[in-house]
Amino acid sequence: MKKILFAFIFLAGTTLLAQAQTFDFKIDHFALVVEDSDISADFYANILKLEETPHPDLKPGFRWFIVSGNSQIHLIEKEFAPFEKNKSMHLCLSTQDLDGMIAHLEKNNIMYWDWPGKENAVTLRTDGVRQIYIQDPDKYWIEINTAKH
Repeated sequence: MKKILFAFIFLAGTTLLAQAQTFDFKIDHFALVVEDSDISADFYANILKLEETPHPDLKPGFRWFIVSGNSQIHLIEKEFAPFEKNKSMHLCLSTQDLDGMIAHLEKNNIMYWDWPGKENAVTLRTDGVRQIYIQDPDKYWIEINTAKH
């Protein structure tokens, strides 16, 4: 009887541990295929103000940028089948200085839109987060918002 009770407790405990297990993922990088890595790199460095980090193999056509901590954006220049770039499929960056970012975009003649598509407008979500959308030189959509993490 004790063996059966012990086996039951052991199985119940391992089942609970298996259900509670998480992998604690962090975003390592987001890769984008681009037409011209130098043009795109200029945008990510000078408009988004991201710091470039070298590709470990120093291969041409690869430009890497640090987003936060160890998270990166990788720009990869190569042939790629074109597809429609829909605003629902986007990279999102968060800042607490959205007004400063908007001023920087306007100074550099970079268009921005709210979620419905109104030019030079900001969306105020129901949770109080403000957001805008821009496009990089390859027309990938990028959301910039004020969410706190």
